[in-house]
Amino acid sequence: MCNSSLHPFLVALPKCEHHMHLEGSLSPNLLFTLAQRNDIDLPSSQDDPAFASPEALLERYAHFTSLDDFLHYYFIGMSTLVTARDFEELAWEYFKQAHSDGVVHAEVFFDPQAHTGRGIEYEVVLDGFLKGCRRAEGTFGMSTKLILCFLRHLPVSEAATTFRDARRDLEAGVLAGIGLDSSEKGFPPSGWRAIYKEAKDLKIQRTAHAGEEGPVEYIREAVETLDIDRIDHGIRLAEDGDLMRSVAERKIMVTLCPLSNVRLQCVQSVADLPIRRFLDAGVPFSVNSDDPAYFGGYILDNYCAVQEAFSLTLREWSVIATASIVRSWCEESRKSAILAKLNEVVKAHT
Repeated sequence: MCNSSLHPFLVALPKCEHHMHLEGSLSPNLLFTLAQRNDIDLPSSQDDPAFASPEALLERYAHFTSLDDFLHYYFIGMSTLVTARDFEELAWEYFKQAHSDGVVHAEVFFDPQAHTGRGIEYEVVLDGFLKGCRRAEGTFGMSTKLILCFLRHLPVSEAATTFRDARRDLEAGVLAGIGLDSSEKGFPPSGWRAIYKEAKDLKIQRTAHAGEEGPVEYIREAVETLDIDRIDHGIRLAEDGDLMRSVAERKIMVTLCPLSNVRLQCVQSVADLPIRRFLDAGVPFSVNSDDPAYFGGYILDNYCAVQEAFSLTLREWSVIATASIVRSWCEESRKSAILAKLNEVVKAHT
């Protein structure tokens, strides 16, 4: 909770989340539960004291030194996911908290390569996550979309195989689009050019992580070479005024993850993020939770952190919320319904 007088407004806002990794909602409690259920050996507490208990692991999460430090624990957590039931429970854990925070539309990432590479079939992963999505839609009236991400630290050839495996689901709309995540430094986006070109030719929506730990040049490369519809993280965008103006003109949305950026030491504080510059330049952006079980906050926590850092006005939040709705990958009728709800909330707090 933030101390701002706008906190009730922030709570009431109908929120769209566009940058959240389902595997990143794996809480330490669920991680230990799944490890026991599936007979998965976690690192011993002698090798890594963080695995002495769920509480010790949660405390370790507060001290990540980099993206790669986080990913080390992230992939250990993934190893506990084995059955469709596991993936459904994981998704449900996220959707319950998201609903509590006011999320009405969620576009969530998943990393099939992290699972198929250890022998879990793609269909098992997708079936579990889809069941979680349908459960959220039926229980909360939430709309959901799944975005398949490629792991950039793995060979591009493996991403191409994943794309072929998922192509039918992408073309049928079972999956909303493709993304690119994992370690950024040393893996420029252009390596995935051929896959993204094929996706564009098939009219599949495209996003990519760029400009988180990597340089602003990675953002330009993703925009110009991959022809993405959306930029994930993108905090280095403000370092290139021409590129920022182009992104604003083309209405390419940036999916910001404030608490994640601080926890991974991409910035020292939320106040260091280019939120004010994006608002002034007309860059559409949304505020998101990224990997909330690891970074200490879900979407409302991120909204509050932004408010504490920038003291935004009700009008400025309305601009952010409107952009997050309009630039979502859902149907126009759904956007209209969420915009109507937004207008009701704005009027009630004006």
